[in-house]
Amino acid sequence: MNKTAWYEVFPEVWVATLETLYMVGVSFVLTVIGGILVGIILQITGPTGLWPQPLINSVLGVVVNLFRSLPFLILLIALIGVTRFIVGTAIGPTAAIVPLTIGAIPFFARIVESALREVPRGRVEAAEVMGATNTQIVRKVLLPEATTALVSGATLTLVLLVGYSAMAGVIGAGGLGDFALVYGYQRFNTPVLLVAVVVLIVMVQIMQSIGDTIIRRMAHRR
Repeated sequence: MNKTAWYEVFPEVWVATLETLYMVGVSFVLTVIGGILVGIILQITGPTGLWPQPLINSVLGVVVNLFRSLPFLILLIALIGVTRFIVGTAIGPTAAIVPLTIGAIPFFARIVESALREVPRGRVEAAEVMGATNTQIVRKVLLPEATTALVSGATLTLVLLVGYSAMAGVIGAGGLGDFALVYGYQRFNTPVLLVAVVVLIVMVQIMQSIGDTIIRRMAHRR
C-alpha cells in the first residue's frame, strides 16, 4: 500500500485544524464561564469566605475533585451517553465540546478559587466596612484584584483543552487528534503523524504567547 506523502494531506490538516479550533474555542468559553461560577462558590462558601457554608463547600469540593481525578480518556467514554443526550450524537467536533467542557471546568474552578483566595483580606474588609454586599465585593474587589492570576489560569486551561481535544480524536471527535490517528498512526505513516504534532505544538505556542502578552500588559498597567 502506497503511503500518502506529508505534503499531500494539507487540505485534511486544514480541516482538522479548524475542527480543533472550534472544539477548543467553544469549550474554552463555556469552561471560563462555568469555572468562574464554580470557583466563586467554592471560595465564598469556604471557612474564610464571605458566606461560609460547610455543607455546600464540601459537596461541591467532592464533585470537583472527583472529575479532576478521572483521566480524561475515561471521562470521554463515561460521558458518551450524556453527550448523545445533549447534542444527539457521540461523535464529531460538536459532541466533543461536552466532555471537553465538563473535564476542564473543575480544573479552572480550582484555579479561580486559588486566585480569589490570594486577594488581600484587607481589601475585602475595607469593602465590607463601606457597606458593600457580597455580590459587590465579588464583582468589584475579588475578581478585579485576581484578574492577572485568572488570565494566567485561563491560558493554562486553554492549552489543556488543546491536549484534551487531541485525545478526543480517539473516539471520533474529529480535529487533529483524529487526523493523527487515522492518517498517521493507523496507516503507519510517521511523517503525516509528525505534521499533526507540529501543528498542535505551533497552536499551543501561539496560545501561550498571546496569554503571556496579555498578562505582561496587565502588569504594566498596575
